[in-house]
Amino acid sequence: MIVGIGIDLVEVERMRRLLDAKGDRALERMFTIGEREYACTHPEPVRQLAARVAAKEAAFKALSGNDLARGIGWRELEVVSRHAQAPLLVLHGRAQERVAELAVTRVHLSLTHTEHMAAAYVIAERL
Repeated sequence: MIVGIGIDLVEVERMRRLLDAKGDRALERMFTIGEREYACTHPEPVRQLAARVAAKEAAFKALSGNDLARGIGWRELEVVSRHAQAPLLVLHGRAQERVAELAVTRVHLSLTHTEHMAAAYVIAERL
């Protein structure tokens, strides 16, 4: 049974402007070390980061509904990329608590990006 769905789009250029304006402060506030390291392995790291912001926003929507959900922080949702496999959404802290509260047994994540846009879709499922 689906208990939550979220989708989000992020403009790559908007992400670039945010990082130009806020620099390391934004990177450290929004992304885990693993996410930052992964993005830096690509020629255009900002595309990878924009996709991760879209994933986190989509997850916020899929898990929404109460004060616990509204308190989930950026780094409590982590996109882990696995070689030749679909990316994985790893939940920490309040995100993990919210998933337990909803009795979610599986979180599906799909990412895509172009030169200009990044998108993500999240489905929270309870078996």
